[in-house]
Amino acid sequence: MNVLTLAELARLAKLNLEPAVWDFIEGGAGEERTLTANRDAFDRVWLRPTVLAGNGTPQIDTAILGRRWAAPFGVAPLGYQTLAHPDGELATVRAAGEAGVPVVVSTFAGRTFEELAAAATAPLWLQVYCFRDRAITRDLVERAGRAGFEALMVTADTPYLGRRLRDERNGFTLPPTVRPANLPPGDYASPSAQARAQFDPALDWSVIDWLRSISDLPIMVKGVLTAADAVQAITAGADGIVVSNHGGRQLDGAPPTLSVLPEIASAVAGKCPVLLDGGVRRGADVLAALALGADAVLLGRPVLHGLAVGEQAGVAQVLDILRAELVDAMSLAGIAALDDAGPDLVQESEPRRRRAVLHRADLHASLSDPLMETMNFLNEIAMRYPEAISFAPGRPHDKFFSTEQIFDHIRRYLKHLENEGRTPDQIRSLMYQYGPTAGQIRELIADSLRADEGIDVPPESIVVTVGAQEAMLLVLRALISGPTDVLMVSSPCYVGISGAARLLDIEVVPVVERPDGLSPADVVDAIEVQLARGRRPKALYVIPDHSNPAGTTVRLPARRALLDIAARYDVLLIEDSPYRLVSPGTQLPTLKSLDVGRRVVHLGSFSKTIFPGARVGFVVADQQVVDADGHTGLFADELSKIKSMVTVNTSPLSQAAVAGALLAADGRVAALNAGPATHYGETMRLMLEYLDRRLPAARRDALGVSWNRPTGGFFLTASVPFLADNAALARSAEHFGVLWTPMSYFYPGGGGEHGIRLSTSYLTATEIEEGTSRLARFIESEIA
Repeated sequence: MNVLTLAELARLAKLNLEPAVWDFIEGGAGEERTLTANRDAFDRVWLRPTVLAGNGTPQIDTAILGRRWAAPFGVAPLGYQTLAHPDGELATVRAAGEAGVPVVVSTFAGRTFEELAAAATAPLWLQVYCFRDRAITRDLVERAGRAGFEALMVTADTPYLGRRLRDERNGFTLPPTVRPANLPPGDYASPSAQARAQFDPALDWSVIDWLRSISDLPIMVKGVLTAADAVQAITAGADGIVVSNHGGRQLDGAPPTLSVLPEIASAVAGKCPVLLDGGVRRGADVLAALALGADAVLLGRPVLHGLAVGEQAGVAQVLDILRAELVDAMSLAGIAALDDAGPDLVQESEPRRRRAVLHRADLHASLSDPLMETMNFLNEIAMRYPEAISFAPGRPHDKFFSTEQIFDHIRRYLKHLENEGRTPDQIRSLMYQYGPTAGQIRELIADSLRADEGIDVPPESIVVTVGAQEAMLLVLRALISGPTDVLMVSSPCYVGISGAARLLDIEVVPVVERPDGLSPADVVDAIEVQLARGRRPKALYVIPDHSNPAGTTVRLPARRALLDIAARYDVLLIEDSPYRLVSPGTQLPTLKSLDVGRRVVHLGSFSKTIFPGARVGFVVADQQVVDADGHTGLFADELSKIKSMVTVNTSPLSQAAVAGALLAADGRVAALNAGPATHYGETMRLMLEYLDRRLPAARRDALGVSWNRPTGGFFLTASVPFLADNAALARSAEHFGVLWTPMSYFYPGGGGEHGIRLSTSYLTATEIEEGTSRLARFIESEIA
């Protein structure tokens, strides 16, 4: 893995972990102010180097509690490491042993003390939570002592777990395979509930004496944030102090650990070791902490990131990066040994100016929705494995584009304007100014719809948009007006519509699509259920032709039935059909061309048919709108009002390029795309042919694998007997060099966990042949 920083490793770990597990690991308490402040405190610190010091290679080893550490950092107590990888603490202990640094083993470790001790070649300490039943705590301490652990670290800031909002929102519980290996059998599914039931909330300083009575191991107190508590810890007989706010997971609003470190170090005055955790992500952070009084630091979340990405090797890489960065920082700062780092080394930037910090809990809830991360995840994993063959992107093939075409299109449109009698000044204004909000090529789009689709609507009913995505946003914002209004979608559905609904806090009701497309009877059932709930179904979103993601097509009788249902229940149909004109053969009529009652809002896009970079789409909204005074207008006019407050207008330059392409084909986009449609039909045929070769019918029946056979579009879907999630995709990319899209992304009501979407549009025949071979090997491996 070519990973150079712990921040990069964190991004990769997020790809490998389920969203709820990631939130459990990364999240903090409350609004996560303390969590954010831990990092910000290090970001405010500058190192002041001494030049020409002539110090040579820095010495970074140190002694804590009589043991020599190879570097001034160790691994903080981290419970349930088997969430990140089944080896859990065992991989961590082995990697730390190679690095020569200690590990503080959590009370809630997923591997036994005995097996960890057998694998350890560096010090192990036990982190102690005190239970109401002291016999449990005694057993933990005595077992750790017999196993050869060298110190105890009592956690003092946790009478129970802080309120962690991410976990509450996710309804997080531990999977059945993740349990504390050193505690008695019990219900540990909810860490928060277990802590409230079993932790001793009345813990006081007498716990030090009690631990002394059952063990002769040195005792560290973790969770100290004030000088007064540091002094009290020494008075109570502690052998060391850990300045910690529990990684921001307990009291939200507690100060960052680096900020309180100097006063605590001053109060301790060398009487015992002072360690720090919370926010350490760079070697320079370690050096800053040492300069402000720490003897060493403990590293938390990055260890889990390494574990999730690369098992033992991943943890080793975390420790190697931190060590290399520390040596680098010391060398460049002119520091020869750890003892040379003092307060003069650091300077806080802008001490009187507080930077704005936005807490995710205060932002719109959609930003914490896993749905919003789907495209980012696919982009990141594609960047991580650039050599992989990708069946993920549903985009046109580059071979149909020529750079010079853009200039030809624009010149053709300019000539068109001239032929219409526009003056040079008028043409210049049309191209350089904002232009009308509803768009300046509506007449050309109306002509094209009439020629290609048999959709006969006035230009005034069309709004030109920034891609079809803006059209979705405008339509949903205009239609959904109250808390009882709902949007129905065929499920699985395009993530753009469910994402837009999430941004607008619109309730989405999925209507599960059958293998042969959307069933009108299912739509009726969904409408009746919503009406019985007191909800008002306002619209149904559907891709009737070669849908994204499933590749299904709604049959003609079903199309007519949908129009009847829309009229019967006073519902609008939002038709989105971007793949019709890039598919081979004769296409079924659009819903809009069959629409005599103006029940269909038709979304269009030139991304697939002309080129995506133009970002030009449109919406046909010819429905009549009546106000309280009886005045009438078009729904398109209402959408233009919203657009004027969102994007103001669609780029005239992009509209010019699209218009020129339409003029070149006399408005017949289907004719313009005859070559691409043939190509995409051939790539779909090859994809199905090679899949049949790699996994013949008898073999796939035995494996429990199947796929559909679309007649056009960019996508087909396969069903597999294993969990086709982000983690499986990461394995597919890393070990087999092939990418695909989990179908679970496309189910707003949940589902699709055993489905994968495969796109054929962007690949050559050779890539499809090799890609299907890799995909078949991946599927066989997962099933095995």
